[in-house]
Amino acid sequence: MHRRQGRVNAGLLLLLYQISQVGLQNIPSVTLGVLALNIFLFLNPVRPLHEACISVHEGFYRKNWERLLLSPVHHADDWHLYYNMVSMLWKGIMLEKKIKSRWFAYIIAVFSVLTGVVYMVLEFMLVRILDDPSYEKNCAVGFSGVLFALKVLNNHYNPGRVSNVLGYQISSKYACWVELVAIHFISPGASFAGHLAGILVGLMYTTGPLKKIMKACAGGISSFTGTDRPRDYHSDYYGYPGYQYRTPRNYYDYTGGLTEEEQLERAVLNSLNERDFGGARYNSERRPYGFWLPPEQHSEEEWRRQRLRRFERQ
Repeated sequence: MHRRQGRVNAGLLLLLYQISQVGLQNIPSVTLGVLALNIFLFLNPVRPLHEACISVHEGFYRKNWERLLLSPVHHADDWHLYYNMVSMLWKGIMLEKKIKSRWFAYIIAVFSVLTGVVYMVLEFMLVRILDDPSYEKNCAVGFSGVLFALKVLNNHYNPGRVSNVLGYQISSKYACWVELVAIHFISPGASFAGHLAGILVGLMYTTGPLKKIMKACAGGISSFTGTDRPRDYHSDYYGYPGYQYRTPRNYYDYTGGLTEEEQLERAVLNSLNERDFGGARYNSERRPYGFWLPPEQHSEEEWRRQRLRRFERQ
């Protein structure tokens, strides 16, 4: 294991600040574990980047298959880590609560390996099509391929949303493709094939056979089977054992017109209120996740009037 040379990592500090703002108690366990693993390996990389990255030359020809495991969790610098992990933070919060932690961990593990495999296939195709052997040595690191795959899943489980890409409103169905092209032009050093590999892996899961294969492989594990279903927000009820909460059939009514980012921000603010950062506690009341406003506070004048009415009735 190699420790990074000591220097101020502004991206890492900003990432830790973002995590603290969300609150550890608001981050699901697997998502938090992924963040911790990537931060730890950034500070203490298992190998130098040139020995951890994945390429056709290193993976296929030299049989360094362990790079399939190492490349997703190593990052080029602190800002590379920051942008990937902030994206993982929000995607993890949205997805892990929906598909359950064990299945989400299974997905992360499979996607991490499979994006590397698909990346090598794409680079190998470029070598053959363009007759350019330099693509064999294009070496990639980072979690962004997995994040593109998770973005496809998130769009699948939350259809009909609109994403803001460079100021343009894009249907979530096509947002990942627009982002793929936009990132390539904005940051030419980013791995186009790596991001495309992530999208293809996500599509293999949502529309291809990957989901069935994963379920078949995990068929003997009861904690995996049947967990990969999004909660039905259009049914009459959902809830916890012994508790039912009626949901409106209109999605706009359910979300209050908030975007996912605004919903998450509201959830965090509610959590802060629960911890008495908002100046009051309302722990005795049961609230649907993410959408709650504290009871209205009566003014002094209103309290005085209520007391007068009580005395008058006596």
